[in-house]
Amino acid sequence: MQVAIILTHDHRLLSAAAVLDVFETANRFYTEDGLDQPFTLSLLHQSNHAASAYDKHLRRPVEAGSYYDLILVPSFKHDGIGEAINANLAWIPWLQNQYAEGAAVASFCTGAFLLAAAGLLDNKPATTHINAEAAFARLFPLVQLQAEAVVTEKDRVYTSGGATNTFHLLMLLLEVYCSKEVAVRAAKVFSIDLDRNRQTYFGTFAPAHDHGDALVKQTQDQIKKHFSKANTIEEIIIDVPASRRNLVRRFKLVTGITPIEYLQKTRIEAAKQLLEQSRHSILEVMLESGYNDLKTFRSLFKKTVGMTPKMYRDKFSGQMV
Repeated sequence: MQVAIILTHDHRLLSAAAVLDVFETANRFYTEDGLDQPFTLSLLHQSNHAASAYDKHLRRPVEAGSYYDLILVPSFKHDGIGEAINANLAWIPWLQNQYAEGAAVASFCTGAFLLAAAGLLDNKPATTHINAEAAFARLFPLVQLQAEAVVTEKDRVYTSGGATNTFHLLMLLLEVYCSKEVAVRAAKVFSIDLDRNRQTYFGTFAPAHDHGDALVKQTQDQIKKHFSKANTIEEIIIDVPASRRNLVRRFKLVTGITPIEYLQKTRIEAAKQLLEQSRHSILEVMLESGYNDLKTFRSLFKKTVGMTPKMYRDKFSGQMV
């Protein structure tokens, strides 16, 4: 198989290195077993952007008339994804052409933004870094965003969630293009737990406040100040000078969610931080984050985060030994 890893402007070195390492490891398995290597790897860059970090690997400028079986798009640095997409517009017609000629394409983490900009994710499921969910949904409404998903696939287009979820997509690709045995063998080499099926518990609710809408920002500030004491959203927004209908419309337009959803996310994020950093009981965490019914709190927490409060504490309280 001809496999291309495209070296976009502002890509994360760790992302591209992980992809290289996994596919080279699979090739080594075949060599050790006395078989021909299944993958020919090429690192592609635009003619005006020669990536110097890969001196030990074959690098070549992208050329018309060259076609690949599988194209891999690494993640971008998290700061300035919009600027990164603008810097990589030259890749879009090339990706569209390669896909039309039968190539499969796969993105890792925020690399999904480039596939979406190329239209390759329209009306298809996709995932990306959990903290980039809101920006992705706002920019690409035609994509069926599944923010909680670790991996998605449809019609030869693959995406993976953030950071270490890259390895889960890589294991899937090895299973698809090699075998389940090769995928499991690689998972053991890289210490990958193959049973991960959600990434929501890695997310952090950190909404933007620099959007320029003073009314929405006032509402955000009120929620941040009163989320643990007020019983309803109406109590929080009572002093905001706007009708509820107008406020909800503007708030959702700016943030992507309603004030009620924003309040719930704020409370759950507060609960997560208490579970990570304090020794409060689950009951104390519930009360300090604004809930007064333990069953409701546990249900909402699990629905939002993907695990119970106790499971979350066990995973992220920092007790590694």
